[in-house]
Amino acid sequence: MSKKIIVTGATGLIGTNICKELFNRGDLLTVFTRYPDKAKNKLPYAKEFIEWDYNKPDNWKDHLNSKDAVIHLAGANLFAKRWTEEYKKKIMESREISTRNFIKAIDDAIVKPKVFICASGIGYYGDSGDKILKESSPPGNSFIAKVCKKWEGIASEVEKYNVRRVSIRTGIVLNRGYGTLEKIVLPFKFFVGGTLGTGKQWFPWIHIQDLVKIYLFALDNNEVKGAINAVSPNPVRLKELTDEIGKILHRPSFFRVPAFALRIALGEFADEILASTRVIPEKSERYNFNFRFGNLRNALEDLLKDSGTG
Repeated sequence: MSKKIIVTGATGLIGTNICKELFNRGDLLTVFTRYPDKAKNKLPYAKEFIEWDYNKPDNWKDHLNSKDAVIHLAGANLFAKRWTEEYKKKIMESREISTRNFIKAIDDAIVKPKVFICASGIGYYGDSGDKILKESSPPGNSFIAKVCKKWEGIASEVEKYNVRRVSIRTGIVLNRGYGTLEKIVLPFKFFVGGTLGTGKQWFPWIHIQDLVKIYLFALDNNEVKGAINAVSPNPVRLKELTDEIGKILHRPSFFRVPAFALRIALGEFADEILASTRVIPEKSERYNFNFRFGNLRNALEDLLKDSGTG
């Protein structure tokens, strides 16, 4: 039976992939967006588009009535700008205020959604070296760790209204064409590929197809609750990733961008890139979730085929 689902952040990398799969299986999508016309061009198959200003819940809260689920992905882009104090405030507030207003709107809804799925990130754990990180591991002390902790804490308030809550701590998403992988691959195409910093830091990755599957799995399975790590069961060190890319593209991978250069170029955000987070998907494995791309080599071969190099 099809579900009626609200999605925020639907035009981003993760959102567009999730929406496509939801539509393909017959679900009815309501897209909450700041730019309805732009969203219609990108997601023409959605049922309806609601102009969404998270600061003005009275304009959209009635649309929550009789919906089966909310998938809340929206938040200021971490990579869009240098992290000034002003932009850090925007990163925090875009998640805090939007989620808090969703919870209030759900409280007001006559027929409430059954599940509230909210994005989060593996930045929750901070830089943890070689320590193995499970969903039960404590949060870190970095700015992003504080953002994720706050975000999840607000999202959890929906449980007071008997709405199941899932916070998906997403790893570094590997996707064909753009995003993190494209930025890492680009230097290889000019024969100057390599790692960042020492390359010894753990790189908690996930193929975009597996990430979408985890969202759908969380949507459909009532036993999935609380935080869940959306990462491959086989984390690698960054140098292992870049070495594999070099092998697949037949390019050298011995160049290195030193940590101090990244900090000069990116400021505080560089510390997030250089952080080591050895995250494992303990809950997904406990629920017998089947990863299609659990192996890095297979994931990279899928994403880098026909890349124009080699």
